[in-house]
Amino acid sequence: MNFDGLVGPTHNYAGLSFGNVASFSNAKGISHPKAAAKQGLLKMKTLHDLGLAQGILAPQARPDLAVLKRLGFTGSNAQILNQAAKSAPAILAACYSASSMWTANAATVSPSADTLNGLVHFTPANLTNKFHRSIEPSVTGNILRATFASEQHFMHHNHLPENDHFGDEGAANHTRFCADYGQTGVEFFVYGKTAFDISAPAPKKFPARQTLEASQAVARLHGLQPEHTVFALQNPAVIDQGVFHNDVISVGNRNVLFYHEQAFADTERVLNEIQSKMGTTQMYFICVPTAEVSISDAVKSYLFNTQIVSINPNDMAIIAPMECYNTPAVKAYLNKLVTLGTPIKEVRYIDVKESMQNGGGPACLRLRVALTPAEYAAVNAETKMSDAKFTQLNTWVDKHYRDEIVAADLADIYLLNESYAALDELTQILDLGSIYPFQQV
Repeated sequence: MNFDGLVGPTHNYAGLSFGNVASFSNAKGISHPKAAAKQGLLKMKTLHDLGLAQGILAPQARPDLAVLKRLGFTGSNAQILNQAAKSAPAILAACYSASSMWTANAATVSPSADTLNGLVHFTPANLTNKFHRSIEPSVTGNILRATFASEQHFMHHNHLPENDHFGDEGAANHTRFCADYGQTGVEFFVYGKTAFDISAPAPKKFPARQTLEASQAVARLHGLQPEHTVFALQNPAVIDQGVFHNDVISVGNRNVLFYHEQAFADTERVLNEIQSKMGTTQMYFICVPTAEVSISDAVKSYLFNTQIVSINPNDMAIIAPMECYNTPAVKAYLNKLVTLGTPIKEVRYIDVKESMQNGGGPACLRLRVALTPAEYAAVNAETKMSDAKFTQLNTWVDKHYRDEIVAADLADIYLLNESYAALDELTQILDLGSIYPFQQV
C-alpha cells in the first residue's frame, strides 16, 4: 500500500533545504497550495485507478506555534507571528515548512514478514539534519498511530535520539526487495556517513543526512535479522552533487533495483550481497550509465525519484514526473528501458510540478507499507483512497486552500487561522482524532 502525503494549506517555497538543488533554486517563489494539493490528490487517484492500494497521510499543522513559543516568542497568535516575521523571518519560514508532504521521509516501515514478532513496525524519522524537518517527528508519530491503530497488527517506536550521530531520513534511504510483498524480504539501508568514525568516507560540500548508526538502530528496533539486511554507503561524491537522499539516485521494488552507476561507494559488493541474501529469487539490477544520463540530469529530472509499482504479478511501471519527459537524455533512456527485458514495461508521466519545485518527486511523496489482508483491513478505513474520498478531499481543498502564497503571507494571522480550521476539519474527514497540538490545548 502506498501512502502519499496530502499537501498542506500553507504550501510555500522557503528554500530551506541546503543540499537540495530544486528547493534552493525556487526559494521565495510564488507557491500555489490549491494546485499542489490537487496535483497530489490526482497522483493518488491515478495509482488507485491502476488497481493499487492507495492511502492518505495528513500534513503537519503549520505554522508550528509550539516551536515558536519554545523559542521565546510570546503573546497572542498574531503577536507571535508578527514578532517572528520582524526579528527572525528564517525561523518563521522554517515553522511554516511544507516538507511533510514528502512522506518517504516520514518513517521507516518493516512488514510483518521481516520482523521477529510478526508485527508491522514503524519508526518516525528524526530528520535532525534540517531544523524545519526536525520539528515533524512527534506529530508524524501521532498521524501514524491514528492511521495504523491496531496493536494486534502494528508496533510504533519513538524516533531516534535527536542528534546528528543518529540522523535518520526514513524511507528515503531505505527500500525492500522480495519475491512477493508477503514473503520475507531483504531490507536495504543506504547511509551517507559513519558518525562515530570521523576517518570514514563522507561528503565534503553537502551534509550526509543518514548515518550508519541510525540505520542499524532502526534495524534493531524492528527485529530484523542480519541475513535479511544490507547496509550500503552512498557515494559521497554524488551527495556533493545534490543527491541528498538515496531515493534521488536509486529506487527499488520487489526484485528490481534501478540505480545510477555512481550511486554507491562499493557497488559490486552491495549488489552481490543483495543477490546472495535474496537466495533463489533473481534480482534485476538496472544500472544507468553516466554516459547516458549525467548526475545533473538525474537530479534535475528526478529520474530515480520516480515510483516503481507492480501493475500485475510479473510487470512493473515507472511513475515519472513530467520533468523526466522534458529532459531529453532521461526521456531517451526511459524509452529504451521498457525494451530491455526487465520487469519494467511502461512509463507513466504525471504532473507534480509544485512538489518538484520544492524539491521532491513521485517517490518522495509516498511511504510504502506491505500488508497482509488482515493488516490491510485494520488500517483506518477513512485514510484509504476511493472515488468518494477523492471527491471529498478535492471539495475540502476548494473550500480551504489559497490559490497563491508569497513570503509576506507567512505573517498573516488569517493564513494561520485558515490552516488550523482546514486541518481540524481534515482530522474529522480522515477519522484521526486530535493529532495536532492546537487541538490538544
